[in-house]
Amino acid sequence: MVTFTHLDDSTSEEAWLAAPGWAALPELELPGAGRLLVVAAHPDDESLGAGALIALAGRRGWSIDVVIATDGEGSHPQSPTHTPEQLRARRRVEVRDAVAALAPTARLHTLGLPDAGLAGARRELRARLEEIIAGGVPPILVTPWCADGHGDHDAAGALGHELAREHGLRLIEYPIWLWHWATPESPEVPWSRFSALHADDALLAQKQAAMDAYPSQTQPLSEAPGDEVMLGPAIQQHFQRREEVYVEHSGPMSAEFFEDFYDGNTDPWGFETRWYEERKRAITLAALPRLAFRSTLEVGCATGILTAALAARTDSLLAIDIAETPLERARQRVTEPNVTFGRYATPRAWPPGEFDLIVLSEVGYYWGDELNAGIERMLSALAPDGALLACHWRHAVAEYPLSGDEVHEALRARSELVRTVLHDEKDFLLEVFTRTGTSVAEDTGLA
Repeated sequence: MVTFTHLDDSTSEEAWLAAPGWAALPELELPGAGRLLVVAAHPDDESLGAGALIALAGRRGWSIDVVIATDGEGSHPQSPTHTPEQLRARRRVEVRDAVAALAPTARLHTLGLPDAGLAGARRELRARLEEIIAGGVPPILVTPWCADGHGDHDAAGALGHELAREHGLRLIEYPIWLWHWATPESPEVPWSRFSALHADDALLAQKQAAMDAYPSQTQPLSEAPGDEVMLGPAIQQHFQRREEVYVEHSGPMSAEFFEDFYDGNTDPWGFETRWYEERKRAITLAALPRLAFRSTLEVGCATGILTAALAARTDSLLAIDIAETPLERARQRVTEPNVTFGRYATPRAWPPGEFDLIVLSEVGYYWGDELNAGIERMLSALAPDGALLACHWRHAVAEYPLSGDEVHEALRARSELVRTVLHDEKDFLLEVFTRTGTSVAEDTGLA
């Protein structure tokens, strides 16, 4: 979990602009006409992270809704000069002026949910966003980045993922605090998912005007301790750049990503060395509802560690992966005659056949917006008496389009599947689904 405060030294803007990936940022692709729904956890997030985008949408005559979840009343908890209620009132005026500077026709929605408590107010935020989504053509949904490291930002971003999946919306996320606490070399930085809106001079001027509308954040409240500036000059520089950078989770992660990941490392996941992985495999094998299966499909076999154990439990095993490098190692590791390997860029490519066991271990979150397509593929391939085992890491990974919990929520939402096994712990979630819902005791005549 990332920990930081606004008082920490901020990574210099020069360091970000000099990063090798900066010059290669692709342009954010936008339609000529559309509808924009921008969600901010606090007043000023919308201007810092998406100000140029809002201004561009206004220039193009788009329908724009800007939702401010909290009033940001907790920005200065030790202030001797401003109570939370005074800050609340002040920041409501500021956000009104800021949004007017960006797009005078935008509809502003201030919800007044508790600052630093957005995770506990998800139901209220969801209800309001769903109401706005239903009020017109499907919008492009713009939220804080779900791995920004601030609890309210992360909660708003995670909810954005859910709504985008459920309503079929395009989702783009804007980082705020990432530029402060991370460095260009930090593994959390999702370079492969970045795209940039390159703002012209007029858009930059509008964005700066919106930022200037927030003196409670860009200037000290007073000279007294507790009234220090929230967004100092070094932090502000990250939002005065010409590039407004977004994280976009669209299709599945590419084979090239995984080939690069395995390059020069025979065991990048630590399958062979980590007790965590050994224990998880034991739990996976113990959760299988039958001792033996006719035909098994392992989606994402990696280097074949789990494959070797599954081979002893099935008459026929097809192990597939998106990348050739791990498949080569898996073929060397597992040579049993009942095991075959195949390279498939799932879920778009899928092997033929019917299977009475499908194992989806640490794969579903790579599918992004095509998760439901992948679930359809699995359902089509699952035998009437078959079992689907899904197991996924639960901690946030910046590069992954989805979280493990999102994958399992989508599986639970399928009426064709009945969950028969649940292993729920902080690090990973494992579930087994069947079509019939019968238990091991029922299947073996004990109950």
